[in-house]
Amino acid sequence: MSSFKTLDDLPADLTGQVALVRVDLNLPMKDGAATDVTRVEAAKPTILELTDKGAKVLLLAHFGRPKGQRNSTMTTSFVQGDVDAVLGKEIMFIPEVMGPVVEQSIGILRAGDIGLLENVRFWPGEESNDPDFAKGIAAHGDFYVNDAFSAAHRAHASTEGLARLLPAYAGRAMEEELKALDAALGAPEQPVAAVVGGAKVSSKLDVLTNLVGKVQHLIIGGGMANTFLAAKGVDVGKSLCEHDLTDTANRIMDEADHAGCTVHLPYDVVVAKEFAANPDSLRTCNVHEVASDEMILDVGPQAVEALGDVLKTCRTLVWNGPLGAFETEPFDAATVALARTAAALTESGSLISVAGGGDTVAALAHAGVKEDFTFVSAAGGAFLEWMEGKDLPGVAALRG
Repeated sequence: MSSFKTLDDLPADLTGQVALVRVDLNLPMKDGAATDVTRVEAAKPTILELTDKGAKVLLLAHFGRPKGQRNSTMTTSFVQGDVDAVLGKEIMFIPEVMGPVVEQSIGILRAGDIGLLENVRFWPGEESNDPDFAKGIAAHGDFYVNDAFSAAHRAHASTEGLARLLPAYAGRAMEEELKALDAALGAPEQPVAAVVGGAKVSSKLDVLTNLVGKVQHLIIGGGMANTFLAAKGVDVGKSLCEHDLTDTANRIMDEADHAGCTVHLPYDVVVAKEFAANPDSLRTCNVHEVASDEMILDVGPQAVEALGDVLKTCRTLVWNGPLGAFETEPFDAATVALARTAAALTESGSLISVAGGGDTVAALAHAGVKEDFTFVSAAGGAFLEWMEGKDLPGVAALRG
């Protein structure tokens, strides 16, 4: 973290200065209202710290995928009321991101006021990271703050270009995220365990390949586990399985073996003949007893207990993806049980637990332990690319 400037590096008095702050306001909406304002709440400490210091704060954000054109259904003005409510301040909506309208609006704003700029993705220069577009925005600011880790994997004008043009700082949410990720895989306390779940190995090949060289225990769940079981010669019946990736799965297991990483696959599983809530055909069996007309839908209780024992030997846990089809009962049992074990170990001080990704956040919330992990990242694509070992453009730009 020493290579990143944070808000601590700014002067105590910012009166007269304009802060361009990239935040994530891409809120889920229903009937014209936001259904979740977590992203606004995440940015709140940074915004209010800057306004308390007297800065005029201009918020940069995207909303939806307008593909470089103005779209009346994707204006950031739709979330203005939600931002007002969370911040407890009335903010000004500015229907541009650069030019005379923005300049006039800055003149109207007083020290400590906030302006919300229009959706940066209304301009094609945003996603193409056009230097001239970035310069046009930068002309209105004295310094830049990135508080949107969720967009840090995009090399866009508002996430990467501006950081090259103005003094750049990590906001509080970004700072917290980077510290947590560094503690998880950058310089973690060992042994390290990783839980990787989800439907397909193909979607997380780079994640698995990166992790086998960094963790001591790799726990594979979800439909992905079926592909690995099949590669080991197990008949997985009609389970979701990428049989064409048998060689890939074997290569990953070989690489793990050479790296001293133990790959944990379920040895008892919960199966059914149909994917439905509490089906009559539900049963638990050894992986070698799955019938040809059955599908594996969750990890079995004996395997979950053994995985809990593995976590008790570890100091750090990274989690991305559920162990089973957790949205449908009773196939949430393994995910809930292991999540609660991890949460208890975290609360006792023996485990640093970092989780991320949409399904993972939902699963931890379902298990009632979202607040008990050391850190839970709401970022989807950015968290996944970080797990793949990639350097995120928005983060790299903050290093200068």
